Amino acid sequence: MTDPLPASPERPLDTRAIALILLLCLTWGFNQVVIKLVLPDIPPLTQAALRSLGGLVVIVFVAKMRGAPLFRRDGTLRAGLFAGVLFGIEFILMYRGLVWTTASRAVVFLYTAPFFVAFGSYRFLGERLSGMQWIGLLLSFAGVAVAIGVPQPDVDTKVLLGDLMSIGAGSLWAATTLIVKVSPLRTAPAEKGLGYQLAISVPVIGLGAWLTGETMTRWPGTMAIWLMLYQAAWVIGATFLLWFMLIKAYSASKLSAFTFLTPLFGVAAGHFILHEPLTLAFGGAAILVTAGLYLVNRPVPRPTDPLLNVTKT
Repeated sequence: MTDPLPASPERPLDTRAIALILLLCLTWGFNQVVIKLVLPDIPPLTQAALRSLGGLVVIVFVAKMRGAPLFRRDGTLRAGLFAGVLFGIEFILMYRGLVWTTASRAVVFLYTAPFFVAFGSYRFLGERLSGMQWIGLLLSFAGVAVAIGVPQPDVDTKVLLGDLMSIGAGSLWAATTLIVKVSPLRTAPAEKGLGYQLAISVPVIGLGAWLTGETMTRWPGTMAIWLMLYQAAWVIGATFLLWFMLIKAYSASKLSAFTFLTPLFGVAAGHFILHEPLTLAFGGAAILVTAGLYLVNRPVPRPTDPLLNVTKT
């Protein structure tokens, strides 16, 4: 069974890809609110492990429906196990980093991921960004920082540790993205690639929850259970699978740049659902991110021969 999106390492984003990545960013931004709503009932790492487990069930079901082989030997085991371990550690760093630093600082540092992807794509995939595209990445990152709030200068060692953990999570997010592009996983069904990550991340995150002493003092409420089902079925089972398909089919650096929209959607969702304050700076931040995405994704003209005035092929 082949994936519906044909693969191409440097394939530019078309309308369908842009629509899908916008849907993913909207979902992931809203999911930050969902996680906060569930935290009183289920601790963070326990929540992450449970949603990976639930998402794995969904992925197995989808693979069965699509006829995608999950257990056929295809040379993906080593890359899949490696990606799964990184995926699990990524979430441990992300969630535990929030213990030491603020959510705003954590989001800003987490979204260093597109820069790691851009560097890795240049090094391992031959994807090259022009000077204006690098400026676009910087503009989008600046927009995220403005939307969430510029980090405070008076920080202590614990806050810096949380910041480093958030950067580590961003780098591992980038690493798993690149592994998909450079390893045999690029030719495997998307369900199998994501299945590796979910299956391995459950014990990795579960071990992290045990080592940090997480406990549940009561049975989760009805709302928390429904929100966990939403995370497992839609966020993990659907959007992560779509992300995996997109990464295999399109330019990794350009796709990753679009994830700068996620924290903007998260800030907006926090305002409308949790009634968190929304400042005028948010509008300026949205403009910066949009301008940056335009620069990253605009077509780069091919060099022309000054004598013949024709495009080189």
